Formats: sequence, structure tokens, C-alpha cells
Amino acid sequence: MVSALLPTYARADLAFERGDGAWLTSTKGERYLDFGGGIAVASLGYSHPHLVAALTEQAGKLWHTSNLFQIPEGERLARRLADASFADYVFFTNSGAEALELAIKVARRYQYVTGHPERFHVIGFEGAFHGRTLATLAAAGTQKYLEGFGPKAEGFDQVPYCDLEALKRAIGPQTGAILIEPIQGEGGVRMLPPSFLKSLRKLCDDNKILLVLDEVQTGMGRTGKLFAYEWSGIEPDIIAIAKGIGGGFPLGACLTTEEAGRSMTVGTHGTTYGGNPLAMAVGNAVLDVILAPGFIDGIAQTGLLLRQRLAELKDRHPSVIEEIRGEGLMVGIKTRVPNTDFVAAARAEKLLTIPAGDNVVRLLPPLIVTDGEVNEAVERLSRASEQLEQPIAQKGAAE
Repeated sequence: MVSALLPTYARADLAFERGDGAWLTSTKGERYLDFGGGIAVASLGYSHPHLVAALTEQAGKLWHTSNLFQIPEGERLARRLADASFADYVFFTNSGAEALELAIKVARRYQYVTGHPERFHVIGFEGAFHGRTLATLAAAGTQKYLEGFGPKAEGFDQVPYCDLEALKRAIGPQTGAILIEPIQGEGGVRMLPPSFLKSLRKLCDDNKILLVLDEVQTGMGRTGKLFAYEWSGIEPDIIAIAKGIGGGFPLGACLTTEEAGRSMTVGTHGTTYGGNPLAMAVGNAVLDVILAPGFIDGIAQTGLLLRQRLAELKDRHPSVIEEIRGEGLMVGIKTRVPNTDFVAAARAEKLLTIPAGDNVVRLLPPLIVTDGEVNEAVERLSRASEQLEQPIAQKGAAE
């Protein structure tokens, strides 16, 4: 039967019917160790009892009222996020792209209400990924995603990644904000040095522009801090989050300082579903776990074990693996073979991974992954590497 789904994905011939912890069970009954996490979404794994209980309880009471009325659990979640971060204001969305759209609007609106409507340009970085809406595509500027959708939305400029001098040259009288991921996910798990973020903070302060961080993938404990900006010791003006905050339920948020956020007055933005009671119940349940004493410290420790084991794997398979990157449980393997081949070989070993740019394979396991599961994943990656080495060895022998 021909699928009625719009053909925008090259889907693997694999489907799942249930999950538990870091494991997924396919419709054929095969168990897979998931080190993709739905692209960093399944932050607490599958069927987490606290999340299931929170969602089930709320589902039995109320699903939707709209933001025309108070939503107490949304007030609570916003306060908890603000208290745990730099932020004074929080706006809930359904996705990361929506959170980024609002982040861009807040930055532009701030410049407008402070007397600088000409400062609507946002400077981003090559290799970035901020979403699939027209504005977020323009913010990243990646040509392959822009092609065929008409003129690029106005007001977005890009400079080479981590090039401070190019950034300084790009700042002009129309610049209102700088937008960057602390670690580029889709771009290949490319990390910003903490010193670079500090330089960005100073540039923004000196030029009276806003620093906007895309923490859709890096936020909610993924790197071993609640937010990745904490590694640099600076604070942004605006951040966008999503993915892990919902643990699999559609949820995003835009967090702002009081100065930036007060520009958004009644009627300047809205959402039908964002902040609905179901999402708020799940978001609070996720925070219950992530903010529990010792949980985030445990992520950092497990991430260190993963990178150490992967470094050993690189040493054993240098013809397949070139470099290990990342922080916490956001790790990239830069391969010497096509990354899609590596992903397929790992999947054949019942291990799920995610391809990324720069010929990198991403490992984004649930934050509740155990040391034993880390070791099991590395053993499966080793077997996958051995399979990939065989044609390389045969080619060398033939030459």
C-alpha cells in the first residue's frame, strides 16, 4: 500500500510498539538499545513511571482550556524554570521551532520598543540548525533547506562558526541580536569554547544587542548542566528550549530576562495549544526528576564514562573513527566512513544512533541510561566498526 504520509522522510524499515527505559521494542519483537532518544527528546527514557502517572492523572481531569484562562500548572512550571535559570519570564510553546520564532520576535520587539526599530537583523552561524519554519530556516541560512521556498526571510545574516573577527565585522547599525547554539547538534556536535560565549556576551553588551541561545537540544541536563550556557559562566538574554523538557510530550519554551521580556505586551504573541494542562503536567514531572539532588551530576559522570569508552573504541578502530566530540550525554563520533553507513551498521547491532552534519554520528541516550547500558552500547559500536573495517581492509589489500 502506498503511504498517505507526505514523503519528506527517508524512514528506516523499522517501527516500534513500546519502550522501557533506554530500550525500544519493535513491532517484530526485537529489542533495540536507543542512543538516539528520539533526537534528544526522550530525556527520561520510555515509560518512566513518574511521567506516565502525571500524564494519566491530568488526562483524567482536563486536557485543554486555552490561554484565555489561568493554567495553574503552567504558572508553577514557569516559576520553577525561572528559579533554576537566568530567566524572569517564560512562554510555553509546542516545539523548538516555535520557541525560536518567539525568541526572534522578542529580540526584534525589544529593539523596537527601546527606540531602535532598524535593529531587526539577527546574526547566526554557519552550520546551525534552528528549525523548519521560514524564519528559523533563514536564521540558520543552510542553502539545502532554503531551496525552493522562495526568497529567504529578511533580516538574517550568517558568519563562519566560532569566528569572532568575522562576527565583529558583521555587526552593524541594523544588528539587534546574535543567535547561537552552545553546541551545534545537527551541525555535527561542534562545541563552542566557553571563552567564545564570554566574548559574545561582551560583544552584545558593548553593542547594546541581545544574546539569544538555542538550547533546544543542549538544555534540560543534556550536557551535565541544566543549561549548556552554565559551562561558560555567562547568562543570555533569551533562550529557546524544547525536546527534553517534555520527555516525549510536545513542549517547548522561550525564556527571557525581565528587560527583554517586558517588550512583549498583551496581544503581541499567542498560542492555541502551548502551555496546555497535559504538557504542563508532564513538564513539571520531568523537572521533578531532573532537578532532584544528584541527578544532573550523574549525567556528567555517565557522559564522562561514555566519552572514555568511545576514546578506547577510536583507538581500536582508527580506520573507522576519526574523532570523539561532545559534553555530557550529547556526544558525536566523527567517522572516516560515511556516517549513514555507520548508523546502519549500528542499527544492525540493535543500537540506534542519529546522523548529523560534518560526517558525524550523534549519541543522545536518555539521561537515565546506566553505566552497564553505556558499556553495552560501546560493545555494539565495536562490532559495527569491525563490520565496516572489512571492506576497508579488502580495499587496502587489493591496492
